[in-house]
Amino acid sequence: MVSLLLICAAAMSQPGKEALLPANDLKYLEQLTRDVMDSSRILPGQVVAPGFGANKTGGTLIRPGGRSSYPSFWIRDYAMSLPSGFVTAEEQSHMLMLTASTQSDRNWITERGAMVPFGAIADHIRPDDGVPIYFPGTYDPTEQGDSSFGVFPPYCDQYFFVDMAYWFVKATGRISILDTVIKGRSLFDRLEISFKVPPVRYDGVLVYTTEELRGVDFGFRDVITITGDLLYPSLLKYKAALELADLSAMKKQKKQEDSYRAIVARLKKEIPLVFSDGSGLLHASTRRSRQADVWGTALAVQLGVLDGEYAQKAGQVMRDAYLKGELSRNGNIRHVLTSLDFDSTTSWEKSLAKKGTYQNGAYWGTPVGWVCRAITLVDLASARRLALEYLADLRKGDFRKGPAFGAPWECYNDYGPQNPVYMTSVACPFIVFKEQ
Repeated sequence: MVSLLLICAAAMSQPGKEALLPANDLKYLEQLTRDVMDSSRILPGQVVAPGFGANKTGGTLIRPGGRSSYPSFWIRDYAMSLPSGFVTAEEQSHMLMLTASTQSDRNWITERGAMVPFGAIADHIRPDDGVPIYFPGTYDPTEQGDSSFGVFPPYCDQYFFVDMAYWFVKATGRISILDTVIKGRSLFDRLEISFKVPPVRYDGVLVYTTEELRGVDFGFRDVITITGDLLYPSLLKYKAALELADLSAMKKQKKQEDSYRAIVARLKKEIPLVFSDGSGLLHASTRRSRQADVWGTALAVQLGVLDGEYAQKAGQVMRDAYLKGELSRNGNIRHVLTSLDFDSTTSWEKSLAKKGTYQNGAYWGTPVGWVCRAITLVDLASARRLALEYLADLRKGDFRKGPAFGAPWECYNDYGPQNPVYMTSVACPFIVFKEQ
């Protein structure tokens, strides 16, 4: 674990890592995040939405938000929120073991004709019966896997499974959990199998997909068709490789550690080379929907995959776009700058959502922290202004004021906000802002 912690510490000490939020604003965000996560819990025996049964999985689950939205356990939203520090060890253990127990134990074809490969991690898990659903768009296992969302499960969840195990060990020091046997395989074996599920080119290291064999690159844009070499899951792979290297070191497995560190080094070298065109923003892919990717670029800066001049230029482009009004609304962030939309009818090249809605041009709270940190590399005042706009919007619509209020929202469409009390819209920014 030492190397990943040292990398994180070094990143936080770089120029541009000055405090973004005043203490009172950070305290407000901390309590709001805690309350949203409390609202997102599905306690044993609890029913959280009409038409869904009680939680019978044997422990607490954490769904993507409160009220009636998304009444199941989504692996990615939970894992992205874990570093907030608001999940108990007992809760973490239950959700980690549930995820491990629902990992696909074979290659199989869904009734809609999609492929679930051996080692795949569920997109979400139903609370009433613990049934894994590997594809977006449904809660029904017989309906999953239509071609709208590709023919393979999303590539991100395999790496978020590694995150879950890493953060449990970091929080508890219980490295022995990696030797726990679930359905005949140790947890660590399952992590290694999961890591290898997302496809690459022959002799490649970047996550790769084609139009015919497509999987969603990242669940926060599952209605977008993105193909070729893929930026976002390659960044998640970089982070998961660091985590597996550290876990291998703790298990004194030098061969595995060296193998994962080699993957880390190769990804850090190849990501800027493959996805950069010199403009400052990395592209989401090399084929379909090859848009300049705000979220992916900001995460690359946050992880240290982009550093030096690459990171400075990325921060400059985001700062300039922010000042021009092309980046944000209500302090929330677009996937693609308004000036870099594919054309007048769509933000991404191919989308199931119409322009200005959901993942195709709406504005999201989830990446605010990453974007602000990137902007601090060139303009601390603008980064603070963006952060305070985000906080002001949360205060204005704070869901704790009553049923008529819903902030944090999942996103702001051109026609209004969508899905209230959304967890990553506060947890992900809080995770960044608290490290100041």
